[in-house]
Amino acid sequence: MIDRRRLLRYGRDQLSAWLPALLMVLFALGTWWLVRSAPRIVDAAGDARVSPEPDYFMRDFSVRTFEPDGRLKSELTGAHGRHFPADDTLEVTQPRLRSYDTQGHPTVATARRGVSNADASEIKLYGDALVVRDPVAKAGGEVIPRLEFRGEFLHAFVDEERVSSDQPVELRRGSDVFTGDVFDYSDKSGVANLQGRVRGTLLPQGKTPGQDPS
Repeated sequence: MIDRRRLLRYGRDQLSAWLPALLMVLFALGTWWLVRSAPRIVDAAGDARVSPEPDYFMRDFSVRTFEPDGRLKSELTGAHGRHFPADDTLEVTQPRLRSYDTQGHPTVATARRGVSNADASEIKLYGDALVVRDPVAKAGGEVIPRLEFRGEFLHAFVDEERVSSDQPVELRRGSDVFTGDVFDYSDKSGVANLQGRVRGTLLPQGKTPGQDPS
């Protein structure tokens, strides 16, 4: 009988000693289960998915960008515009981009359709694409003739003052006409790089294409 009482007392002592630890284990398991079972909160910065659909539309619009000193840098107009948040681009119907170089000389780009980046510093022109820069008078009286670039696709880089294409292009410099399959022109260097089937027609000053050069 004494041994039984001692055994019961020993069991109560052991239970009292281990009870806090057992309660902590049960509490930890319960917390783990609640964390696993609770719905996850979506992190708006990391898990949000940007829709590939346009998020706003414009009609008969004009978007202007300015230099830090307030000088007008470019103006993009169009009949219709759709903004795509996925890549922050603007798709434009009948775009007309008028940009200015560091000396204020304008260049005008038009097409049936265009895709511009956020600040209109880069635009891809599709269908009857045309980029025109009027004659420019340099210091000393030198005049750089009118430049025209024509093709079904032109890629204009406003900040770099550059036009390129991986499709056939016609380049007109004054009365001279050049064509090529691949094209790149830098206004800063004044160099045009034509590749593929390249052809050129050079006319004396005062003549226009179609006239007899004799």
